[in-house]
Amino acid sequence: MQANRRVFLKGSLAASAVGVAVGAGLLSPRAVMAAWPEAAFKADSISGALSEIMGGAATESADVTLRAPDIAENGAVVPITVETNMSDVKQIAILVEGNPQPLVTNFDVSGAAPFLSTRIRMGETSDVYGVVQTGAGVFEAHKEVKVTIGGCGG
Repeated sequence: MQANRRVFLKGSLAASAVGVAVGAGLLSPRAVMAAWPEAAFKADSISGALSEIMGGAATESADVTLRAPDIAENGAVVPITVETNMSDVKQIAILVEGNPQPLVTNFDVSGAAPFLSTRIRMGETSDVYGVVQTGAGVFEAHKEVKVTIGGCGG
């Protein structure tokens, strides 16, 4: 019983501290979300999303590697890996042509290894794009992934 009381008191103290910080204006959700490219995530086409986050269309390149399954048994958890051996990589994005909003994720990888591995949701069979932005331009690789059970509400 004593342990539960301590957990409750610690949680209450932490919640109070966050509440005070928000009330004082020291912690603001807008400051955290300022870098979120809202227009890119609301775009309804690959070209629209790419122009919002990377400034233009991508060129297909053999230097960008996209690994994805040929057939995804469950569209709710499709493993995707994007990597490249290019230098000066700034961003890596994953887009799915058949999703209502094609931009799935976008990472700023400046100064880090140009590698991204995650699981995404796909509503239907469609092309998946791995897009890399470097100082020299925007490059992509794509692959069709067949989905047997939809993941976006399917």
